[in-house]
Amino acid sequence: MRTVDRLMVDAAPERVFAAAADVERWPEILPHYRWVRFLERRGDGGVVEMAAWRPFRLLRYPTWWVSEMWIEPERLAIRYRHVRGITAGMDVEWRVVPAAGGSDVSIVHEWGGPGWPLVRRPAAEWVIGPVFVHGIASRTLAGIAAFVERASARKAS
Repeated sequence: MRTVDRLMVDAAPERVFAAAADVERWPEILPHYRWVRFLERRGDGGVVEMAAWRPFRLLRYPTWWVSEMWIEPERLAIRYRHVRGITAGMDVEWRVVPAAGGSDVSIVHEWGGPGWPLVRRPAAEWVIGPVFVHGIASRTLAGIAAFVERASARKAS
């Protein structure tokens, strides 16, 4: 399973990267995040527990996972490896690339699927990837973009 969420953001790459890397603030700026907390800190990231809501019209489905996180400022990249939860083994990379007028931001998720014989691949490719992973990642990317664009607009005025 591979999902790619990508968005052009009208803000400097450094501002986008800083907001994306500041995961503990996500619940303040992203309404679909329930909590984010470090279980272990390192200079380049750590182990982070995240929980988000996946909305379905009037209903919200709770999701939860734990990831190893690596912050790579020299590449404007943040990498995750899910280590607990249904998506254990998933690799994620945020990339912020300077672009005309702002930043080209992408989130790529790659995963072999859950450890369920027979339905592993269909579960990953038909449900978990497009419904849950993309559903949450697209909201996260749009929310980070809106947050940094508002901050940039305030700073410019």
